[in-house]
Amino acid sequence: HYESLRRMLAGLPVEVAVLTGRDKGRVREATLMGLAAGTIDILIGTHAIFQEAVSYKDLGLVVVDEQHRFGVAQRMMLQAKAKAAPHLLAMTATPIPRTLTLANYGEMDVSQLDEMPPGRQPIETRVISEDRLSDVVDALGRHLSDDGQAYWVCPLVEESEKSDLAAAEARAETLRARFGDRVGLVHGKMKPAEKDAVMAAFASGHLGVLVA
Repeated sequence: HYESLRRMLAGLPVEVAVLTGRDKGRVREATLMGLAAGTIDILIGTHAIFQEAVSYKDLGLVVVDEQHRFGVAQRMMLQAKAKAAPHLLAMTATPIPRTLTLANYGEMDVSQLDEMPPGRQPIETRVISEDRLSDVVDALGRHLSDDGQAYWVCPLVEESEKSDLAAAEARAETLRARFGDRVGLVHGKMKPAEKDAVMAAFASGHLGVLVA
């Protein structure tokens, strides 16, 4: 979102900043000072944006993306950063019961986007037995030979005695045996810099398969 807004607002006198839990030291202090002074117009961030140390000069609009990832108390903490109740735009593709209740009985207007963005390719979904895993890998190989890319998503990071679900680390090793260094791995236990490097390699096309 930060990069998208920077591109859209390029050339306009609007200062956009980002704040996440990764930001430390001088970078974080500079952002906090800019928010308090009002020199930052738009802040993009994670739950870090409503922590106690964060204050805003005049918060007028709050946009909550994927609102089901925020608790009621967390949204109230963010709104409490304003002098007067700010405008609130809550976005969700999976409305939770509270969202539906607010839409029905609260003072919440509803805007529904029921069209696909233009240019979307048709999506084909298939369910394939694990017995045919080799067929899937062969199909992946053909896709890669046409300069395609793929995500391979697993439910676990590493193998566990308590579960027979597929693990990302083991799957990445198996695929590397077939496709070599075109296979990357990313998961929540990795350090941020490592994850960023793998993501960048995938975005640049250096990696063909991203196991996650």
